[in-house]
Amino acid sequence: MEYFPITVKLQEQPCLIVGGGEIACRKLKSLLKADAKVSLVALEFSEEVLALAKQRGLKLYQEPFREYLLDDAYLAVAATDIKELNQQVSVAARSRNIWVNVVDDLELSTFIMPAIIDRSPLLVAVSTGGVSPVLARKIRETIEWLFPKNLGGLLRRLKQFRPLVKKKFPSLKNKRDFSEWYIENAIENNDVLSQGFSDVVSMYERQAEPVGKVYLVGAGPGDAELLTVKALKVLQKADIVLHDALVSDDILEQVRRDATLVNVGKRAKKHSVVQTETNRLLVHYANQGLTVVRLKGGDPFIYGRGGEELLQLVQAGVNYEVIPGITAASGCSSYAGIPLTHREYSQTVMFITAHCKNSEDSLNWQSLAREQQTVVVYMGLLRNETLSEQLIKHGRNASTPIALIENGTLPQQRVITGVLKDLPLLVRQHDIVSPSLIVIGEVAVLANDLGWFEKSQLITSNSHFNDTCPSGQYHDIKEAI
Repeated sequence: MEYFPITVKLQEQPCLIVGGGEIACRKLKSLLKADAKVSLVALEFSEEVLALAKQRGLKLYQEPFREYLLDDAYLAVAATDIKELNQQVSVAARSRNIWVNVVDDLELSTFIMPAIIDRSPLLVAVSTGGVSPVLARKIRETIEWLFPKNLGGLLRRLKQFRPLVKKKFPSLKNKRDFSEWYIENAIENNDVLSQGFSDVVSMYERQAEPVGKVYLVGAGPGDAELLTVKALKVLQKADIVLHDALVSDDILEQVRRDATLVNVGKRAKKHSVVQTETNRLLVHYANQGLTVVRLKGGDPFIYGRGGEELLQLVQAGVNYEVIPGITAASGCSSYAGIPLTHREYSQTVMFITAHCKNSEDSLNWQSLAREQQTVVVYMGLLRNETLSEQLIKHGRNASTPIALIENGTLPQQRVITGVLKDLPLLVRQHDIVSPSLIVIGEVAVLANDLGWFEKSQLITSNSHFNDTCPSGQYHDIKEAI
């Protein structure tokens, strides 16, 4: 971190601006917003600077810059187009341990002025380390609309309520719960913001939940930007998060800093926590009045055992909510450039899991082996030989295109394309590891042409898909799409 972000109280602090033109005027306006005591020195001043000086009673020195003008200064700004003068101001200020900003010259500056979102007393500063003030302003404009206009009033009310909240809610947990409830409701409703403390507490006590709540949240396939807005909000208010092993670190970084993280993930041949223990923990934490998030990779209702866990919550009388996520089949195939359906070449999509020992007996292989459909296999690496053998045995063409997607949507994504008969060979040859998804069907070949994810590695292991498949030449699929 090249620059440390810090906010400084400039009220009535003496500040000197060297310069009197347009740039100096812009800096002057920023300092005046902070109620700084500003003086300017220059040979000439613009009309706007003169007007502001008259309006605000500012001291102007219409003379060359002299170092003694810095004797009482708290900070200085050099805002001229004369490099030698700017350098003189910088050297003089630094020799006196005075903060100095030289416009458009990082080397001569000891501080920079960020782009500011002002909801006083709330301030949000956006800085690019002085590299591109224009980009900083663009970022500010992008996020400005996210901040409600009444945040300033809310902060003043929170300051007023602060000692009352401490007295009313001695427990850190209760204090935090009340504060979160009040902030959420006051932002959305000005009527709540206008209420006095006793009325607000009465509203809270009427609406507050008597026990904890469990949020069953889908984390998506891995890319943190694929989290839903609602999932992100819940992660920010969680007391405890029970997460799968495959939930990425980038997603866990979105969890509130003081929340407790509990890894209850299951990996092939490495079950860290049995399902019954996970169920017990969900009920245990909720009954303590905590906000609990059960964070699952993909979507909790697609091979995520979400239904099993909810049944336990229902039996225990625990309040819950389900927040769906982008399932791996959709997210990973999209990042690999594979459309799961096509009106001419894939009218059906089937999601299956093949990690169980009895998968060979329980799956309807004849149905899975139909042409012109896409089969997406979750957790199928350990039984890849069975998949290939059974599908071919029940009628699926041995040259049907397939794609293996490893670490889908993540920077280390790999996509290996080939044909069904070579599935076991591809897994061994390329050392495919979990998390991986297997896509089987005519449209899998399109990964070679439609892949867009720049960070993905594409490996085409068999580029000549023969024309023995009843669906015809695969280049027809490309042209149709």
